[in-house]
Amino acid sequence: QLDKLLDCQHLMSASVEAIHDEHLFIVTHQTYELWFKQILYDLESIRQLFANAIIDESNSLLIISRLHRITVIFKILVDQFQILETMTPMDFLEFRGYLEAGSGFQSLQFRLLENKLGLKKENRIEYNKQNYAKVFEKEHHVEQLVESIEEPSLVELVIQKWLERTPGLAVDEFDFIHKYEFAVNRWLEDEYYIPATKETDPDKQKLKLETYQKQKRVFDEVINPEKYNQTVARGERRFSHKAFQGALMIMLYRDEPRFHQPFQILTLLMDIDSLFTKWRYNHVTMVQRMIGSKIGTGGSSGYLYLRATVSDRYKVFLDLFNTATYLIPRHLIPQLTAQMRKRLSVAIRHGISMNDSVIKQMERVSISDDDLTAELSAV
Repeated sequence: QLDKLLDCQHLMSASVEAIHDEHLFIVTHQTYELWFKQILYDLESIRQLFANAIIDESNSLLIISRLHRITVIFKILVDQFQILETMTPMDFLEFRGYLEAGSGFQSLQFRLLENKLGLKKENRIEYNKQNYAKVFEKEHHVEQLVESIEEPSLVELVIQKWLERTPGLAVDEFDFIHKYEFAVNRWLEDEYYIPATKETDPDKQKLKLETYQKQKRVFDEVINPEKYNQTVARGERRFSHKAFQGALMIMLYRDEPRFHQPFQILTLLMDIDSLFTKWRYNHVTMVQRMIGSKIGTGGSSGYLYLRATVSDRYKVFLDLFNTATYLIPRHLIPQLTAQMRKRLSVAIRHGISMNDSVIKQMERVSISDDDLTAELSAV
């Protein structure tokens, strides 16, 4: 099929006089679409792995591998704008009038990618004062869009099928959130409250006490379920309270063997979000450089519309980025119980995943901490 692929570059300007740089424009955009297709292919396989009723931890490396591939492709897509920028604005203007009513943001695959990752409808900026889907008129394109909206997105699968099941969240397990609350209160007291009470200057003391109260309110929003759910209702957060606890626990205890791969997965999801934002930014910069504030070829408001999409509202995994707000000094991280340490130490050995039922059977066997250390060292 290579011959067909190489015969897809038909210059619109050729009907009058072929303009050299139109060929570069076409090839670059077709390359973007090919890479979007590969990303969608890998993303769909990752979604299927997360969609299983029971997520097999032995698939973690496969998920990591494919997420990493997506990030590498995205880096290429981000850098690829440099090729288009070898054209000058005057070079682009020569053939711009021949372009049909199409915009880079009218790419079907681009929209499918946004939906499958989990971009919320209400977070979108209106395209030409109308729903973005209105520009797609072909029936099979509309069907694909509808399907991508209705099916569980990657972010939903990560939240519902995975993070909410993080070991150690339940009260009868490690009861992470309450131990975390105790550690946070201790840190806030040592870092802010005690220094404030020792301050002799009334104005400085007032300022320090206000800072203490502000910090306490920040942490209360993720510790208190009711307050957290209020932020979800306001649209400030997307993860459920339990899922956010799971993400935060993985971030804090990432050195534990069972959390090594989950930490890598969360990091790669943030990398994808960051690279998506960089892609949008590079697109905006290129558009501004090429056409300034002119109306875009698809009839969109050009630069101003694109600039509005480079914001946190377009980040799918914003809650993961925000876990950094709630990290505490390493020496204050609650110590794991002996039982929890066993669970997080023996989850995966030699690439073989042990499910919780196997781990709990092992926990019934009396193993001292010294014996456990010796056993793990021998693996």
